[in-house]
Amino acid sequence: MDLLHSPLHDRHVALGAKFAEFGGWEMPLEYSGVVSEHTAVREAVGVFDVSHLGKAVVRGTGAAEFVNRCLTADLDRIAPGKAQYSLCCDDDGGTIDDLIVYLRSSFEVFLIPNAANTAAVVARLQAAAPAGIEVVDQHRELAVIAVQGPRSDEVLAALGLPSDHTYMSFEPGAVDGHEFTVCRTGYTGERGYELVVPVAGAVAVWDAVLAAGEPHGIAPAGLGARDTLRTEMGYPLHGHELSTEISPVMARTGWAVGWNKPEFWGKAALEQQRSEKTVRTLRALRADGRGIPRPGMVVRDVDGSAIGEITSGTFSPTLRQGIGLALLDPGVPEGAQVTVDVRKRSEAFTVVKPPFVSPSTSS
Repeated sequence: MDLLHSPLHDRHVALGAKFAEFGGWEMPLEYSGVVSEHTAVREAVGVFDVSHLGKAVVRGTGAAEFVNRCLTADLDRIAPGKAQYSLCCDDDGGTIDDLIVYLRSSFEVFLIPNAANTAAVVARLQAAAPAGIEVVDQHRELAVIAVQGPRSDEVLAALGLPSDHTYMSFEPGAVDGHEFTVCRTGYTGERGYELVVPVAGAVAVWDAVLAAGEPHGIAPAGLGARDTLRTEMGYPLHGHELSTEISPVMARTGWAVGWNKPEFWGKAALEQQRSEKTVRTLRALRADGRGIPRPGMVVRDVDGSAIGEITSGTFSPTLRQGIGLALLDPGVPEGAQVTVDVRKRSEAFTVVKPPFVSPSTSS
């Protein structure tokens, strides 16, 4: 099957991007290099095209109440104009997807799932929706441009866009007559914004962001840097730290579960996992030496017994050492010394509390 292209694809080609497949889309992996792009986001500002992310809207009388009965987080805890991290689980507690929920009103909820899981999330919601509520896939109708880093406020201010709203909130904005939504969200740990733009305005907004950001050291950044940035923060990625085999309890995202809600998909299974405490859980590992962990590598205790597996691993551009996330047997304490089988060598690591780095600004 042919890969899908972002409406900004020609801009990425002109910038000399190297491309890779992400969830059925051909997206920029890097431009100047992962490390330099990562550093730009940590120290100044970077701009990402993340238009491969899904978009869907649930609308109709009782739409918010319906979504609240399906997804894990408690929508009653936020007001219109706010966003919330949530999870879509199956009946066994496995994670179909993690996503951001934007509460527009009690009648309309906007969702941004992961690219590869959008169809599954939409189909599950459509199958469950009562009469009067529609679930519409808008995956190809909207682009998403992420402006991330400590200088992101200056870039948005130069464009006349709102840049003082609180984390996990959203407001309307416009550039060159193109209206869109400015969300105080992101996946880097730095202060930043995600601009949800109708496809017709995507190129104009992208160009305007790059021009406005030039005095502030803006750099186009690919999904390679997005991955190293999120790993430094300990953020889960579906397909690695979350999957239909890895529940929110295992991924330690139980803070995004409304345990007191009367219902949500997978509630009984997740409550059982939470009470029994027998499943492997997500931990962070920092290299003591030069080892770089990669997904699938075995983690062992000091006696050499296998106690888990790396789910994500990389070289941290900020720390200049190997870091990883791993599913480990329950009871492994913070500070424990473990080893990872790295290319037929046993490399020493320490179990640490994420994030691995502190963002330079408040998120």
